[in-house]
Amino acid sequence: MPEVHGEKDGLKKVLIDSLEQLYQYTVPFGQTITTELAQAMAAIAEQLNREIAVYINRRGIVVQVAVGDTKTVTLPATDGRRSPGRLSGIRCIHTHPGGDSRLSSIDVASLKKLRFDIMAAIGIKNGIHEISFGFISGHTADEYDVRTVGPISLKEFIQIDLGYLTNQLERLLDSKEAVSTMAQSEKALLVGVDRQGDWDVSHSLSELAQLTETAGAEVVGSVWQKRSRMDAAYFIGRGKVQEISLVRQELGANIIIFDDELSPAQQRNLEQALGIKVIDRPALILDIFAQRAQSHEGKLQVELAQLKYNLPRLGGQGLVLSRLGGGIGTRGPGETKLEVDRRRIRSRINDIEQEIENLKKHRALHRERRQAARVPTTALIGYTNAGKSTLLNKLTAAGVLAEDKLFATLDSTTRRSILPGGKEFLLTDTVGFIQKLPHQLIAAFRGTLEEVVQADLLLHIIDASHPQYEQHIQAVYQVLRELGAETKPVITVFNKMDKLDNPHITGRMLREPNTIAVSAENGTNLDKLLVMIEDNLKATTVDATLLIPYDQSGLIAKLYDLATVYSVAYEEAGIAVAVSLPPEQFERYKKYIPGEE
Repeated sequence: MPEVHGEKDGLKKVLIDSLEQLYQYTVPFGQTITTELAQAMAAIAEQLNREIAVYINRRGIVVQVAVGDTKTVTLPATDGRRSPGRLSGIRCIHTHPGGDSRLSSIDVASLKKLRFDIMAAIGIKNGIHEISFGFISGHTADEYDVRTVGPISLKEFIQIDLGYLTNQLERLLDSKEAVSTMAQSEKALLVGVDRQGDWDVSHSLSELAQLTETAGAEVVGSVWQKRSRMDAAYFIGRGKVQEISLVRQELGANIIIFDDELSPAQQRNLEQALGIKVIDRPALILDIFAQRAQSHEGKLQVELAQLKYNLPRLGGQGLVLSRLGGGIGTRGPGETKLEVDRRRIRSRINDIEQEIENLKKHRALHRERRQAARVPTTALIGYTNAGKSTLLNKLTAAGVLAEDKLFATLDSTTRRSILPGGKEFLLTDTVGFIQKLPHQLIAAFRGTLEEVVQADLLLHIIDASHPQYEQHIQAVYQVLRELGAETKPVITVFNKMDKLDNPHITGRMLREPNTIAVSAENGTNLDKLLVMIEDNLKATTVDATLLIPYDQSGLIAKLYDLATVYSVAYEEAGIAVAVSLPPEQFERYKKYIPGEE
């Protein structure tokens, strides 16, 4: 006997037997239902006070039976035709306890998602009260249109020529271009958790929505739950999982994105419970990086991060692993994950790490040349979309991509610029930071982020117009701590001040020393910023004029290695050398300054 699906817990065996007997009914070709099957469903639904659903194929055979609760029934998957231009070949008929047969929003969403021939609801109130049904009547570029009929009587419902109706409907759906567009679009439902002491969940979900749109999906809704501890199996509560299942049906979502990192087991359990692809915030960020990486090194770093992220999930990613290039979480390297076992992934990880190490050595040589030339370096750091690339373009005419998007640029760029005093310095743009940045990315981009560690000065760029700018600051310093660069000298640059009109907010931002308010877009206060950079870089060196005795002229060669030598003059008392020394070397050469002991 075929299985009864749904909420069977607590049902007596005699009732389960009655549900199983529904599989024995058949419906004549082209007819919607028989009186006997409808009455049998009504009798069981009235006895249980629950929704009952049956699937009937075009040969009139009942292929699925499911039982739900008083408000809804979870519909099982169908084996009907899945071509985007065709209906499934299955009609769904279910009961509505309480007598109201009108289709709910979840009914309509299920009709669209599963492309039933028709979706019908039988209102039960002292027997069969009324019937309503709906069907897909056409489509726009990105969604199906639905028409509903009813309430009508059972007799009127039975008299409908279903064969003629489905033939006409499939003619309307036979538009390859529009159907192809619908089949490719991803509609995401976002899920967050509100934890005490953590980020405000509404702002965090808003940022997740920006990330989702950056990745190319449409956000159709969001839900969140307040929890002090995460559920080991589902991350969220089991009741919330059921609610999400209903919401995603109603909204037509085909991907669910969690705002926190899920364990492989949690991801697998959620996909099995919800029946669609589930990814987490790290996978979403990795997907964006896979789309945005341009340089060879950037692509290698993203591939390394993705492989390290997916390695422990090879046995856990159910629906994600079953898709090749199937949208968010499946782009970039590793699209054919099912064919790649752990041994081959580890081998690839080793190869990439070796190649990145070679690139790191190559970059170290360039850095040594810059250090030998004694050109001071400054690195731009900050939260993503804070305006780092725009500032780099304004100060150096670098011409790098600058967009109002999260992670618009990933590859570091170094350009020369001139300080007000005429000296040159190097300005490096780095990848933007974000809260809950995947640790795999920090590890993979560590070579690139060494520019931050090796820089003489950091410019911390902050989007002053963002309501959560203080949390952005904390997220940036968290990454700096992971890099071991939290003690570096920093100028705090509050950018996008043109978007603020409250002087009190500006005053509060500038209370700390070494802070400045600018607008990179308009060029406001950039001349003052250059003066601050010059003053801070001067603090990293000491300018002096040394008088080297002729019998110690060998020190001149050492000075060229250790410091920036501006001029050498041969005088009667000795060799006068104008230099800029690191503070630790100044004490050694201080005795050669005229007048010093």
